[in-house]
Amino acid sequence: MNHRMFAGALAACMVSAAMPALAAATSGQCDGLPRLDVTTPPGFCVAVLADGLKFPRGVLPLTNGDILVTDMAGWTPNQGKLWLLQRKAAGSGYARKLLLDKLDRPNGIVQGPDGMVYVGVVGRIFRFDLRDPARAITDVIGGTAKAPPLPGLGLHLLTTMRFGPKGDLYVNVGSNTDHCEVDGKAPDPAKPCASAEGADALGAIREYKMAWPAGTVTSWRTHARGLRNSMALAFHPATGDLWQAENARDAIQAAMPQLKNDENLPHEELNVIKADQHYGWPYCYDDNVASPEYPKTACAAKYVAPRRLLPGHAAPLGMTFYTASRYPELYKNSLIIGYHGYRSNGHRLVALLPDKAGAPLGKAVELIGNWERKGKQGRGAPVDVKQGQDGDIYMADDHNGLVLKLHYAAPAKP
Repeated sequence: MNHRMFAGALAACMVSAAMPALAAATSGQCDGLPRLDVTTPPGFCVAVLADGLKFPRGVLPLTNGDILVTDMAGWTPNQGKLWLLQRKAAGSGYARKLLLDKLDRPNGIVQGPDGMVYVGVVGRIFRFDLRDPARAITDVIGGTAKAPPLPGLGLHLLTTMRFGPKGDLYVNVGSNTDHCEVDGKAPDPAKPCASAEGADALGAIREYKMAWPAGTVTSWRTHARGLRNSMALAFHPATGDLWQAENARDAIQAAMPQLKNDENLPHEELNVIKADQHYGWPYCYDDNVASPEYPKTACAAKYVAPRRLLPGHAAPLGMTFYTASRYPELYKNSLIIGYHGYRSNGHRLVALLPDKAGAPLGKAVELIGNWERKGKQGRGAPVDVKQGQDGDIYMADDHNGLVLKLHYAAPAKP
């Protein structure tokens, strides 16, 4: 769909939609909104901002208190939507307005240095201006843009992106396989994984150099590789380093039956991404251990090891560094990360506290737990995680169709 078709769809779809009755398990109030029935540290609560969405993935809190939400509506192509949640007067909840329809599995959503809103769909990224959205939709990558389309292939085709401190755009290009299998069969251990190597490598992060204020791509390259699926990306507020939470491989039990009942292996990873480095997928897993399909790989000599191992199969899909002052000082510059996974280590939100050097390698504190099945509500499944202007953390739960925020009600320490 070109940008003119998008504009037409936008004009046709800017209609308000009534919020359906809550299906979430709630108990009491949180910041004047229904309070989700979960466990949080003292002073915290989780507010339900929107319910009844089909498959919400990305959230973008705006400076005026409104929230943009990408809703994939499922895995069928061209069924996705972009919603605007508008805060009602006197804090009485949110009205929902449909901005865009027929999007191809929209996922990532960020605000650029130009103030424009950037949305990632399969194979492309476009932007628009909220001040005049019907006339201001432009392709940035793919579509009518000069920058070629994103691959959008196989198992990990969704688009996630973040702007770096210098205004360049970093985009996840997920792998099209789990461990470079071919038609379900193990790869040849004597040959490199073809899809993971070369200029157009999958399982990589791309760097797009941007021209401002035009917001156009001047050049791009593969920034780092050996990363199976980089859905969770965040820049450190002090160092500017790009941190990545790796969704590590599955299906290892086929080659290592002894791991059949072990939910902690393989671990997910937390990596610091440096230009032109290789982080080991699919040749290695965990702390640079050779994969069973590539048993003779000298992982420690060839590839960058993770900075931290995360719980196995936790599926980190969104994270952000906490830089506001609403939460207690303990959480300042911590990395707040959502575990989307359906196994025992998933369905929670955690804060990785900074160590003495400021890196998120300190204690892990559970911010949302007991996020289990309750009535019609399934286990929690946080996807995008972002900090709002009010200092609270906003997130989407695609399993339950919710938009939530982690609110701190107790007074912050001076």
